[in-house]
Amino acid sequence: MSAASGARRSGWRDSDVWYSFTHSPVALGSAALALLFAVGAFGAPWLAPHDPFDIATLSLLDSFRHPFSSWGYPLGTDEQGRDMLSAMMYGTRVSLLVGAASVAFALVVGVAVGLVAGYAGGWLDGLLMRAADVQLTFPAILMALLIDGVVGALVPRDRHDAVQIYVIVVAIGISRWPQFARIVRGSTLVERGKDYVAAAQVIGIGRLRILMSHILPNVLGPVLVIGTLTLGLAILDEATLSFLGVGLPPTQPSLGTLIRIGDDFLFSGQWWVTVFPGLALMALVLAINLFGDWLRDALNPRLR
Repeated sequence: MSAASGARRSGWRDSDVWYSFTHSPVALGSAALALLFAVGAFGAPWLAPHDPFDIATLSLLDSFRHPFSSWGYPLGTDEQGRDMLSAMMYGTRVSLLVGAASVAFALVVGVAVGLVAGYAGGWLDGLLMRAADVQLTFPAILMALLIDGVVGALVPRDRHDAVQIYVIVVAIGISRWPQFARIVRGSTLVERGKDYVAAAQVIGIGRLRILMSHILPNVLGPVLVIGTLTLGLAILDEATLSFLGVGLPPTQPSLGTLIRIGDDFLFSGQWWVTVFPGLALMALVLAINLFGDWLRDALNPRLR
């Protein structure tokens, strides 16, 4: 191999995202930890030692077992005799599903608004961005509490638990879409003035096709980074709402719900009921955020 071809090969590898990933200890570690949580969560029906929501298998005689005191209950049990490890695996699945669905909702709304605002410009751009600015003035938790209160007043009480997961997804999604909209709008403004968009307009391609087929693929890089970082925030939002008692019902406990339940016993000696779910939540969000930070740097051409 010649020196020139070797240099070109080395330059290609240094700028490749996969090469960067495989040579970054932080990226590998965070991805492995996040993957471990995902496998444990979605494989809970097969991997969990017990089914914590099968009432027939629960016994009050097993309540408040200390962690590491039994192979059958490695992380102890709660006040109902539920295995904490199994409950955390099922709770992590709920947290991931709610977080991912919330981010998907926010992404669809934010990308659509950002594309329209950036490409159309004028009064429509101003109107949509002012709406985003108004949305940003409301804290995510306050917006979620407002939406939960409105739905709680409109939906019959016996149906509230059945629709609560959808309420949380919409509430968190609505509070997070402005970040996507502002990023996409800025990228669209840049792409709109490039030659390939002008060429598409000259040959008569419609606006919708230009947005979807030409501009959208070129603005997805920042969206992917924001989506990864927002996933961690969405999981924290859901955990906060569940801790406040307006999140998911006890029949669909997330990590936030488990922390709230365990908080009642924190100062009575049963510390593991809330500490272990709290550590799991911290590790999950940390892994997602570290991976998002690496992805942001890997997709930044200025850092290549």
